[in-house]
Amino acid sequence: MLQHARPEMSPQVPVESVDSLLEPMLRAARAGEPLEPPLLEIVRAYGFESFVYGIATASRPNRDSRTYVWTSLPPAWVQAYEENAYIEVDPRVATGIQRASPFLWDAAAVTGPPRVRQFLDHAATYGICSGVVVAFNGLDNSRVGFGLNSSISPVSHERSEEITRLLGTLMLLGTRLHDLFMSHVVRRGVPPIQQGKPLSRREKQCLQMAARGLTSADIGIKLGITDRGANFHFGNILSKLAALNRNEAIAKAITLGLISL
Repeated sequence: MLQHARPEMSPQVPVESVDSLLEPMLRAARAGEPLEPPLLEIVRAYGFESFVYGIATASRPNRDSRTYVWTSLPPAWVQAYEENAYIEVDPRVATGIQRASPFLWDAAAVTGPPRVRQFLDHAATYGICSGVVVAFNGLDNSRVGFGLNSSISPVSHERSEEITRLLGTLMLLGTRLHDLFMSHVVRRGVPPIQQGKPLSRREKQCLQMAARGLTSADIGIKLGITDRGANFHFGNILSKLAALNRNEAIAKAITLGLISL
């Protein structure tokens, strides 16, 4: 089990200090350099080992929501997450989307059906055993999630209290990060990192059903997932196929031979 260095900063960091922490990221953004290294340094300073930031853009007339995912975790885990459709059982997502306050989680305390246990065991091999999720709605009603991960589980009472004292700072960090991402990535039209990547088996299933006229609610019933879970898949599909809505995604997928009518 990995041991963490304790944060060298005070438990509650002023707004100005959080902004100064983000300055290396701003310099990297202006220079067109990767943003992951400076953000990872901040994450590690708070005693975590990796991060994931995700946003489902707000849907608009004639345009479905699109998903952006940005993480320091290896591509192998991102691929495994998609191939196993872990978005459907990830307790961080299931709980995070239903609350505005931060969510502290520990694999040792999570219960659920076998697929949840499968996810937790698989995630543990990548050092994802506990952490914090900060979720909120953006100004355009997009849904945003910022997760910090640790390989420690179970989490000690002392570490849990330490994280609790940091929650205000981590919430501020998440919103500042979101502002930076929106201004330097989304509003500049930078394509999602998933664009051009192959669809997972579950994503093809969802798209095939949509091509037959099924709604997200219908697909959810067929697959035994929530309609929100189906919408998550479509957000990823749109990002991968660079489509504005699911009808365009269906047309592109048929042209590419990914699905059939």
